[in-house]
Amino acid sequence: MTSREELQDATAQHRRLTADLFDDLSDDELDTATLCPAWTAHAMAAHLVMPLDVPPLRFALEIARHKGSMDRASEAVVARLADRPIGELTAVLREKADVHPPIPVVGTTGQLADTAIHLRDVARPLGRDDDVPLTSWRLVLAFLVTRAAQIGHAPRGVTPGLRFRATDQAWSWGEGAEVVGPSEAVALGIAGRPAALVDLDGPGLHTLQRRLAGRGE
Repeated sequence: MTSREELQDATAQHRRLTADLFDDLSDDELDTATLCPAWTAHAMAAHLVMPLDVPPLRFALEIARHKGSMDRASEAVVARLADRPIGELTAVLREKADVHPPIPVVGTTGQLADTAIHLRDVARPLGRDDDVPLTSWRLVLAFLVTRAAQIGHAPRGVTPGLRFRATDQAWSWGEGAEVVGPSEAVALGIAGRPAALVDLDGPGLHTLQRRLAGRGE
């Protein structure tokens, strides 16, 4: 079993990898849409900085200001943080890489998954191969198929009746028609990213494609 300290160390490593990626991007690349279409790469940096730079009480006040909507509060905070130069944001990612604020429900593993998935949300559209280690993807995959992951990480209705299997390490989950591919692509598929479908295969792929397409309707 992976300890909390090991999960936190891996999350810190992801933050440093992501900071390196952001620092290597041109202004045009920072303005490129990520796999989260509403966010540019620059905005994604702000999103990753938010839990490290915004105290819980301040964020609670932001939620109250937006009539209880966590999503709208998050968007407002990210928009303000995204006004800061990318160098300031990456400095926070590095300086606070080992800071792990408590996150309800998803906990430490949710933070690990968030950093791994968002690194690829930025890197994939840019054709970059920046990625986290396979050991991290194994932990992320195990988390994504839990009920807790349905809060903000893995949309409901994507996995039922399918079996997912990684081809680059010994990991599989589920029953039904199989979806196979590299760990990163399997994780992104479960997390609702259609861009990863090109790297997946198997008799269950059509079902997964249909489900992800339906989410965009």
